[in-house]
Amino acid sequence: MNDNKMSTNSVEAEYMDIANRNAWPIVYQKIGRECQSYPYTCIEAKKPQNKPLNRYRDVNPYDHSRIILKRCERDYINANLVKMDRANRSYILTQGPLAFTVSHMWLMIWEQNSRAILMLNKIIEKNEIKCHWYWPHGVGDMHKMELTDVKLTVEQISEEDCNYYCTRVFKIVDQETSESREVIQFHYTTWPDFGVPSSPNAFLEFLRKVRSSGCLEPDVGPAVVHCSAGIGRSGTFCLVDSCLVIIEKEGLDSVNIQQILLEMRRDRMGLIQTPDQLRFSYQAIIEGAKRLDPNYKEESKMEESIYSSVAADEEEAPPPPPPPRAESLTRAPARPLPAIPTSTSLGNLHQYTQESSSSDESPPTPPARESSSSSADDEDDEPSPHTADSGETSETLRRRRTRELADRVTAMKRRARDAEKWHALKRSLYKPLTITFGFILAGIFIYSYVKH
Repeated sequence: MNDNKMSTNSVEAEYMDIANRNAWPIVYQKIGRECQSYPYTCIEAKKPQNKPLNRYRDVNPYDHSRIILKRCERDYINANLVKMDRANRSYILTQGPLAFTVSHMWLMIWEQNSRAILMLNKIIEKNEIKCHWYWPHGVGDMHKMELTDVKLTVEQISEEDCNYYCTRVFKIVDQETSESREVIQFHYTTWPDFGVPSSPNAFLEFLRKVRSSGCLEPDVGPAVVHCSAGIGRSGTFCLVDSCLVIIEKEGLDSVNIQQILLEMRRDRMGLIQTPDQLRFSYQAIIEGAKRLDPNYKEESKMEESIYSSVAADEEEAPPPPPPPRAESLTRAPARPLPAIPTSTSLGNLHQYTQESSSSDESPPTPPARESSSSSADDEDDEPSPHTADSGETSETLRRRRTRELADRVTAMKRRARDAEKWHALKRSLYKPLTITFGFILAGIFIYSYVKH
């Protein structure tokens, strides 16, 4: 780090300017428009034999930076090597594996000499499967995974619960050479899809733990970073880590966060999926830069149990409809961004944010409705004073409304699935019924003709 005392004026000034103008969607769209001029192709990802290996049809690896499997029938996996030379960092960003790509992922980890997996999502989020369970279901030899198609075995050695994240150690054995290697998984369990962690402090502590393992150092293979699509939460992690390394080496004034993101997007499309994730990246970088100052004193360290309780609230809240993972790069969100999460040392930065939501711990406020709207939407209105007088606190009311809204969203999804099944059944019966009816008419016609 530079000899001069670190100053956060430049990045903080940029942060507060964007927040004052409520311009996060504008800045985010600008980044997306610049990426549209990139000349990179995704030919391999769009080949018919490889399309089923992509979790999302609009998130594909660039050809020039994609990871190529060597000891496999197909060399394709939805993963890119993302390099940030200024930070001397390399990451492999990939999607959450599908049921039939689990062995591909472990083969990639083995062949790339990766020493860590950074998993930033849960298996199921908002009642949807975001990632297949790709590691052994227990500790010990009896739970060992046999990946015969790639000639590897995976055994879980240990597991440690750290409240809002957990760590697991795996032993990979190459059945061809009997060589073995240990890989550690850091599993962040409270980071919502299309959202941000409850606090930069929790995220930075997670980053510190990952760094202390040595898995991000250049003398080992690149760490494998994944969420569901491998671009939103994964991109946020890599951007913050790279920027903090550069700040430590060159000073805060040398960092242009948007330019670094654009450079990283040259290796994998769509890194950072929402304006809120971009804003959180700024906040975590500012907070992390303060911690690099030798004179920094953390005023108060929040207990990690707080993050666990926040995560429970987030699970209750129904999510806004997620934008398509590629189109979201250029479109502004349909509703205001949630407020900035709590931060220890950012202090007065929060006063400059002019947005309508009250906290990241509560669900987004529904947009205003026209007077002509009716039916179930009206149930989301604020409770009447009479209801408030009944003894229920505002927190209880918020939780109850959140659960009711979540139940309605789930019911709507179920009805949509049932309707789709019914339409599919009708489509499947249409052709045979038409043919049968045609044969009946033909038979009647022939019978009438022969009779006369």
